[in-house]
Amino acid sequence: MTQAAFFVLTALVDEPRHGYGIVQVVDELSEGHVQLRIGTLYGVLDRLAADGHIELDREEVQQGRLRKYYRLTDAGGAALSAEAERMAAGARAATQRMAAHRPPAPGPAHTTGGPAPASRSVRRPGIAGGTA
Repeated sequence: MTQAAFFVLTALVDEPRHGYGIVQVVDELSEGHVQLRIGTLYGVLDRLAADGHIELDREEVQQGRLRKYYRLTDAGGAALSAEAERMAAGARAATQRMAAHRPPAPGPAHTTGGPAPASRSVRRPGIAGGTA
């Protein structure tokens, strides 16, 4: 499932929404990381509808324009739940692996803010390939 599809399904969990409403909620939920353009949105909506994950809830005319409201189906809720669990399991695995491979915390000699003894100093590559 794409990130855009994940957030569109998530936006529809609580109530049916029209396209612009979906765009606003996706922006909020993703903290601005997923910004859907209208063309992209309707491509995602078409795919989710074809897969049976969403369906048309209703159409309304507002200010002379037709608004289509979409809602999450049971199949869409199940797909969203499965994807959320898959993502959570991946995040747990990454977090556990990172915790197991963290370098040890500096000893008491490093707590004063002074330089480490020469015998304990470690040369590390810097950003430009030099040493820090």
